[in-house]
Amino acid sequence: MALFGIGIIGCGAMGTALARGIAASGAISPADLWIYDLDKQKADAAAGEMGLQTAAGPEELFGQCRYIFVAVKPQDVAAAVDSWKDLYRPGVHLLISLAAGVTIKFYEERLPAGSKVIRLMPNTPCLIGEGAVAMSAGSAVSPEEAAAAGQLLSHLGLTVPVPESLMDAVTGLSGSGPAYVYLFVEALIDAGVTAGLNREIAAKLAVQTVLGAARMLQESGRHPAELRNEVTSPAGTTAAALAVLEKGSFRGDLIAAVMAATERAGELKRE
Repeated sequence: MALFGIGIIGCGAMGTALARGIAASGAISPADLWIYDLDKQKADAAAGEMGLQTAAGPEELFGQCRYIFVAVKPQDVAAAVDSWKDLYRPGVHLLISLAAGVTIKFYEERLPAGSKVIRLMPNTPCLIGEGAVAMSAGSAVSPEEAAAAGQLLSHLGLTVPVPESLMDAVTGLSGSGPAYVYLFVEALIDAGVTAGLNREIAAKLAVQTVLGAARMLQESGRHPAELRNEVTSPAGTTAAALAVLEKGSFRGDLIAAVMAATERAGELKRE
């Protein structure tokens, strides 16, 4: 019997956001969207809120669903897989993992030969549908299956296919990236206060400035340097500010930060 359901293992923040987005998209009937968590009360609460199905256990989830999303904490993945690996059927199921640092090979070594596995690296703005998701597909996954999985993820934000060998770089750039932006905005607000603005106004201006600049980049498709040059008049205020940032190695420090996060991602994977 062909299966069409979507199952989500794990009802944490990312698993719940995934369920909410798929349910809101209308891509699938709520009757075909199943969630499962060891904390049954948490699963029941999420299912009740969104009108979804709660699986009593892995057996029911795998019996109803083709797409199986794994949204548990990385340290819990091994135990989770051990609890349902015998239920996985390569010709039927497609596993999609959101667990940071857990490789496709990790799953393939534990599941039956020919198992279809996709690995994702999402970031936290996925929780509001504005995320960046990198996607790597295992060798058994066809291009059509990868495209179908990408469509299911469209409500989370932007999904970009990348070779799995670059997942650590993705972690350093977009996985940790929101923290860099938050720190930048925090500093921008503090600078506004130092210049004489009250904190509420400084916060509103800083957030909108970052949001507007990002939208201009996205919608124009132009290189950041082009847009920066348009703001920078000769011997003007912006030129004076940028000179300070360049003197302080702003660009170099940011590159070094991304590289440090990338290297740490590789260390955590090996640990």
